[in-house]
Amino acid sequence: MAGSILLPATVLVLWTLVMLFWMAGVRVPAAQRIGVDIAKNTGGRASDIEPQLPPAVTWKSHNHTHLHEQPTLFYATVLILAVQGAHTELNVGLAWAYVGLRIAHSLWQALVNKINVRFALFLASTLCLLVLAVNALRATL
Repeated sequence: MAGSILLPATVLVLWTLVMLFWMAGVRVPAAQRIGVDIAKNTGGRASDIEPQLPPAVTWKSHNHTHLHEQPTLFYATVLILAVQGAHTELNVGLAWAYVGLRIAHSLWQALVNKINVRFALFLASTLCLLVLAVNALRATL
Protein backbone atom coordinates (compact mmCIF):
# COMPACT_ATOMS: atom_id res chain seq x y z
CA MET A 1 0.00 0.00 0.00
CA ALA A 2 1.29 3.47 -0.92
CA GLY A 3 0.58 4.75 2.56
CA SER A 4 3.44 2.73 3.97
CA ILE A 5 6.05 4.66 1.94
CA LEU A 6 4.35 7.97 2.73
CA LEU A 7 4.56 7.43 6.49
CA PRO A 8 8.32 8.09 6.74
CA ALA A 9 7.85 11.29 4.72
CA THR A 10 5.07 12.37 7.07
CA VAL A 11 7.31 11.69 10.06
CA LEU A 12 10.04 13.87 8.51
CA VAL A 13 7.53 16.69 7.99
CA LEU A 14 6.58 16.48 11.66
CA TRP A 15 10.26 16.33 12.67
CA THR A 16 10.89 19.51 10.66
CA LEU A 17 8.15 21.20 12.67
CA VAL A 18 9.73 19.94 15.91
CA MET A 19 12.98 21.57 14.82
CA LEU A 20 11.11 24.78 13.98
CA PHE A 21 9.68 25.04 17.49
CA TRP A 22 12.99 24.02 19.09
CA MET A 23 14.79 26.67 17.04
CA ALA A 24 12.28 29.36 17.98
CA GLY A 25 12.30 28.25 21.60
CA VAL A 26 16.03 28.90 21.91
CA ARG A 27 16.44 31.75 19.43
CA VAL A 28 13.80 34.12 20.79
CA PRO A 29 15.14 34.08 24.38
CA ALA A 30 18.73 34.37 23.10
CA ALA A 31 17.75 37.36 20.97
CA GLN A 32 16.07 38.97 23.96
CA ARG A 33 19.25 38.48 26.02
CA ILE A 34 21.21 40.54 23.48
CA GLY A 35 18.59 43.29 23.47
CA VAL A 36 16.48 42.40 20.45
CA ASP A 37 12.81 43.24 21.00
CA ILE A 38 10.84 41.54 18.23
CA ALA A 39 7.77 43.62 19.10
CA LYS A 40 9.64 46.83 18.24
CA ASN A 41 11.81 45.71 15.30
CA THR A 42 10.63 45.73 11.71
CA GLY A 43 12.11 44.30 8.56
CA GLY A 44 14.94 42.33 10.10
CA ARG A 45 15.95 38.75 9.49
CA ALA A 46 17.22 36.29 12.03
CA SER A 47 20.45 36.06 10.06
CA ASP A 48 21.09 39.72 10.91
CA ILE A 49 21.66 38.84 14.56
CA GLU A 50 23.16 35.39 14.08
CA PRO A 51 26.78 36.54 14.62
CA GLN A 52 25.76 37.82 18.06
CA LEU A 53 24.10 34.57 19.15
CA PRO A 54 25.85 31.63 20.80
CA PRO A 55 26.77 28.87 18.32
CA ALA A 56 24.54 26.31 20.05
CA VAL A 57 21.56 28.58 19.33
CA THR A 58 22.38 28.97 15.65
CA TRP A 59 22.95 25.22 15.17
CA LYS A 60 19.21 24.61 15.51
CA SER A 61 18.51 27.26 12.88
CA HIS A 62 21.08 25.80 10.51
CA ASN A 63 19.56 22.36 10.89
CA HIS A 64 16.05 23.66 10.30
CA THR A 65 17.34 25.17 7.06
CA HIS A 66 18.96 21.86 6.13
CA LEU A 67 15.60 20.13 6.58
CA HIS A 68 14.26 22.33 3.77
CA GLU A 69 17.07 21.47 1.37
CA GLN A 70 17.88 17.85 0.50
CA PRO A 71 14.70 16.42 2.08
CA THR A 72 12.69 18.15 -0.64
CA LEU A 73 14.22 15.61 -3.03
CA PHE A 74 13.22 12.86 -0.60
CA TYR A 75 9.59 14.03 -0.59
CA ALA A 76 9.46 14.11 -4.39
CA THR A 77 11.11 10.69 -4.63
CA VAL A 78 8.73 9.12 -2.13
CA LEU A 79 5.74 10.58 -3.98
CA ILE A 80 7.04 9.18 -7.27
CA LEU A 81 7.49 5.75 -5.68
CA ALA A 82 4.00 5.90 -4.16
CA VAL A 83 2.33 6.97 -7.40
CA GLN A 84 4.18 4.29 -9.35
CA GLY A 85 3.23 1.63 -6.81
CA ALA A 86 6.90 0.97 -6.05
CA HIS A 87 6.49 0.85 -2.30
CA THR A 88 8.49 -2.33 -1.87
CA GLU A 89 9.96 -3.46 1.44
CA LEU A 90 13.34 -2.22 0.25
CA ASN A 91 12.05 1.23 -0.64
CA VAL A 92 10.05 1.55 2.58
CA GLY A 93 13.10 0.42 4.56
CA LEU A 94 15.31 2.93 2.78
CA ALA A 95 12.76 5.68 3.38
CA TRP A 96 12.73 4.88 7.11
CA ALA A 97 16.53 4.73 7.15
CA TYR A 98 16.67 8.14 5.47
CA VAL A 99 14.30 9.64 8.02
CA GLY A 100 16.10 8.03 10.96
CA LEU A 101 19.44 9.30 9.72
CA ARG A 102 18.06 12.81 9.17
CA ILE A 103 16.64 12.88 12.69
CA ALA A 104 19.99 11.65 14.04
CA HIS A 105 21.68 14.34 11.93
CA SER A 106 19.36 16.98 13.40
CA LEU A 107 19.99 15.90 16.97
CA TRP A 108 23.73 15.71 16.41
CA GLN A 109 23.89 19.11 14.74
CA ALA A 110 21.64 20.76 17.31
CA LEU A 111 23.42 19.34 20.35
CA VAL A 112 27.04 18.40 19.52
CA ASN A 113 27.77 19.52 15.97
CA LYS A 114 31.10 17.77 15.45
CA ILE A 115 31.39 17.98 11.69
CA ASN A 116 32.94 14.56 11.03
CA VAL A 117 29.99 12.69 12.57
CA ARG A 118 27.48 15.12 11.09
CA PHE A 119 28.98 14.56 7.64
CA ALA A 120 28.88 10.77 8.08
CA LEU A 121 25.18 10.95 8.96
CA PHE A 122 24.54 13.22 5.97
CA LEU A 123 26.46 10.90 3.65
CA ALA A 124 24.60 7.81 4.88
CA SER A 125 21.23 9.50 4.40
CA THR A 126 22.29 10.70 0.95
CA LEU A 127 23.16 7.15 -0.07
CA CYS A 128 19.68 6.02 1.01
CA LEU A 129 18.19 8.83 -1.06
CA LEU A 130 20.34 7.93 -4.03
CA VAL A 131 19.09 4.34 -4.05
CA LEU A 132 15.50 5.56 -3.62
CA ALA A 133 15.95 7.98 -6.54
CA VAL A 134 17.39 5.25 -8.78
CA ASN A 135 14.49 3.00 -7.81
CA ALA A 136 12.07 5.85 -8.63
CA LEU A 137 13.71 6.23 -12.02
CA ARG A 138 13.41 2.49 -12.65
CA ALA A 139 9.74 2.59 -11.59
CA THR A 140 8.97 5.39 -14.04
CA LEU A 141 10.71 3.84 -17.06
